[in-house]
Amino acid sequence: RVADLLARQGGTDPGRAGGWALGRGPVDMSRTTDGPALRPVQLHELDQLMAIETQAYPFPWSRGNFIDSIVAGYRLCKRIDGQGRWLGYYVAMAGVDETHLLNLTVAPPFEHRGHARAMLDELVAWSRNRAAARLWLEVRASNQRAQALYRRYGFAEVGLRRGYYPAGPLGRENAIVMSLDLQERGDALD
Repeated sequence: RVADLLARQGGTDPGRAGGWALGRGPVDMSRTTDGPALRPVQLHELDQLMAIETQAYPFPWSRGNFIDSIVAGYRLCKRIDGQGRWLGYYVAMAGVDETHLLNLTVAPPFEHRGHARAMLDELVAWSRNRAAARLWLEVRASNQRAQALYRRYGFAEVGLRRGYYPAGPLGRENAIVMSLDLQERGDALD
């Protein structure tokens, strides 16, 4: 399945065009814009993604987690600047009438510059375009900074998953479950 996906994405040559633009079909991935842009993550770019993931988290996702996400058809997008530098990325899974944000990461050198908010804005727009009513996520109980971002954005805490995340030798950490009602906040997010 991975080989089929690589063939559909234009092979393994990183310089070759073969991506897609949000809702507009194929696009030349070698071109950049003046400002930040969102692009799909290709399999051949996983080294760049993993470099950020391992720098950002003490318990990063594995390469296999990202490959599985791509193969499963999850939305895996990177935010890049005009020079093609990775600013961050997110992974989201579409469900029936909802979207689940699985991973939202800003590259550590580019934190506190609005990139997480911009990626959330795009994900909300994409979710609303699919007629999703709700956006879900889990966040580590210890990650107060991310929780504050999500609360400012309008997410509400709706539950707790005990022992959800790994937390060191044989330890586990709780996850705070948060949700954003996309229908109720539709006008506010436009």
